[in-house]
Amino acid sequence: MLESVTSAALASAMDGLSLRQRAIANNIANVNTPNYHAKRVSFEAALADSVKSGEGTVAATTATSLEPTQLNGNNVNLDTETLSNIDTVLRFQFAARAIGGELNAVRAAMRTN
Repeated sequence: MLESVTSAALASAMDGLSLRQRAIANNIANVNTPNYHAKRVSFEAALADSVKSGEGTVAATTATSLEPTQLNGNNVNLDTETLSNIDTVLRFQFAARAIGGELNAVRAAMRTN
């Protein structure tokens, strides 16, 4: 496919959202694990800067949450994870639809003579 800033940014966003989804699943799986600290994935600010510079590609970063812990040393908050999951799924669906629109535009352009 022809690489544009938009398509590169959408691919980076989907990669970051996919990584975030895996981190959320891992956090939920470890909700009762003593001394487990939740992981947080970020990429949006770096992606916005990359798009402004005309690139559109960025790698997501994963960091350990510094939120307060419970008595067992675990800091996973199931409510936070659930809301983050919903947000991530909606963003992923939006990005997937945008990529579909890009592909349809390329197909239409290729058919035009």
